[in-house]
Amino acid sequence: MLEKLIQLDVQLLVFLNGLGSATYDGLWLFITKQSNWTPFFLVLLYLVYKKIGIKSTLYLLLFVTLLLVVTDQTTNLFKVTFQRLRPCNNPEINSIIRLVKPSNSFSFFSGHAANSSATMTFLFLLLKKYYRFAFLLFLFPLIFAYSRIYLGLHYPLDIVTGYLFGSTFGFVTNKLYQKYILKNSRNS
Repeated sequence: MLEKLIQLDVQLLVFLNGLGSATYDGLWLFITKQSNWTPFFLVLLYLVYKKIGIKSTLYLLLFVTLLLVVTDQTTNLFKVTFQRLRPCNNPEINSIIRLVKPSNSFSFFSGHAANSSATMTFLFLLLKKYYRFAFLLFLFPLIFAYSRIYLGLHYPLDIVTGYLFGSTFGFVTNKLYQKYILKNSRNS
C-alpha cells in the first residue's frame, strides 16, 4: 500500500512538474523565496493591528513566532528522520523532471507548506470575523507550496503532509492565543 502511494506521488510530481516552462521559471523562483512575500505580510499585520489593537497584535506576533519555530523545527526533525530524497536529488527521476532549483536537504515534509498553512490558518481563525474574504488567505500557502513542486524540490505528498501538519498546529496555536487573550482581558 505504501509503495503504491509513493509511486502515485512520484507520478503526480512528474506530471505537475512537467507542466512548467522556462518562460515561467523566474516567476516561480520569485514566488518560492519567503522574503519576497514581505509586503503581503506587512499588509496582513496592518489589517490585524487595525482590528485588534497594538497590545493584542504584539501578543499575536509572539504566538506566530513560536508557531513558526515549532513548525519549522518539527519539519526539520521529520526530514532528518525519514531522509526522503528531494525529487531533484532522486536518481530514479531527476533526469526526467525539470530541475529549476537545487537543494541538498531532505524532502519529507515541506517546511514551506507547513509554515505557510500554519500561519494562514492561525490568521484566518482570527480574521474571519472581521473580513468576509479572509478565506483568500489560503491562496498564499497553495501558491507558495506549489512552487516547490514546480521547482522539483518536493513531492505532492510532502506538500499535503505539510499542509495538514501546519494547519493543525495553526489551529491549536490560535486556540491557545485566544485563551491567553481572553484570560488577560479578564485580568485587565
